[in-house]
Amino acid sequence: MNRWWMAVLGTALQMCIGTVYAWSYFQNPLIEAYGWSNTQVAWVFSTTILFLSLGAAVGGNKLPVYGPRKLAVLGIVLFGSGYLLGALALYFKSLPFLYLGYGVIGGTGIGLAYVPPVATVAKWFPDKKGLATGMVIMGFGLGAMIMSKLIAPMLLQLLDHSFPLVFAVLGVAFLLLATPIAWALQDPPSGSTQGGGYGSGEGEVQFASTRALLTSRRFATMWLLMFCNTVAGIMFIGFQSPMVQELWQRQDASLTPEQLASYGATLIAFSALFNGVGRFAWGSLSDKLGRVSAFRIMLLSQFAAFLTLGFVQSPWVFGVLVCYILLCYGGGFGTIPAFVSDTFGAKKMATAYGAILTTWGSAGIVGPQLVAWLRDNYPDNASTYAFYVGAAFLLAGFLVSLGLRNSVKKA
Repeated sequence: MNRWWMAVLGTALQMCIGTVYAWSYFQNPLIEAYGWSNTQVAWVFSTTILFLSLGAAVGGNKLPVYGPRKLAVLGIVLFGSGYLLGALALYFKSLPFLYLGYGVIGGTGIGLAYVPPVATVAKWFPDKKGLATGMVIMGFGLGAMIMSKLIAPMLLQLLDHSFPLVFAVLGVAFLLLATPIAWALQDPPSGSTQGGGYGSGEGEVQFASTRALLTSRRFATMWLLMFCNTVAGIMFIGFQSPMVQELWQRQDASLTPEQLASYGATLIAFSALFNGVGRFAWGSLSDKLGRVSAFRIMLLSQFAAFLTLGFVQSPWVFGVLVCYILLCYGGGFGTIPAFVSDTFGAKKMATAYGAILTTWGSAGIVGPQLVAWLRDNYPDNASTYAFYVGAAFLLAGFLVSLGLRNSVKKA
């Protein structure tokens, strides 16, 4: 099989599961339709991301045992089932059941399906790790764009804003579409030029056991670096639509709820595009600059962007800054697979990569819940407070990066 075709399949699979990043499109409509609070609805997204990260950690550990096909198919079955159970939860207006179905089961499925295409494509491209894994992970960001600007608005209109029906249709569609893609994933043939592992060499840091790796100072430092970059961006993924709608409403009080929702969906679509492109662009750039240098640039430039957001009143400027932040947010996910491969080597790549993705779940709780709490308790200044807290995380991440060195030299 041509390795570029495998990269295309991995990207397509990531686009399917990446639709979870369009959750902020549903944030306000669910609040209005069911009378739930910002915090209650945000917990759906937080629960999903938490179990996504746990599923990714398990998937990374079990990938060498079961292979990419079995794990990816299982993940898609759980992912589609999560939408179907979410439809039932919305029909019965049960928030706890929505947490369980869409959050726990669906999130676990996303996590199990996330690692196989990334790690598998990395095995096909030992010579272009950053470029290839960045391309595959780009699909995750693009999935949110397609969902928020095309699929979700179309289904809501066709199904008369019936959320149970919308979620049910999505569940069936993903089961039918993504399962064959997951089944097509496979490792390079034994003895091929791409069969040398997830990267080149044995890695710059060696550990006798997985436990020693996961409890090492090196792993902890990389985990903190990724967490700080992730928590800042994920704050916007859950609330960018409500935030930009508020700015537009301040500028023009005559705008209708439909117009405001359209502006919110447009920002989600554009920021998702930047999220996707950032995964590819920063992953490729890190091949030349070095992984740590790429992270330092992302963290420091986002720090400046977050401070600027505290003074922004224009929804256009807000949108530009959010798109840049999501560009760097995606860049972290595009850079970290190659960083892990360089650091820990081929044999430990899947395990270490899955474990480091627990930053995703931790950030998925801290970021959205912090913003939701501020919006419920300090509605007048919630956004400003959130921007400064995000800036603090980014500055902390930059300081952490000073304790690491580049694992590749400039090309």
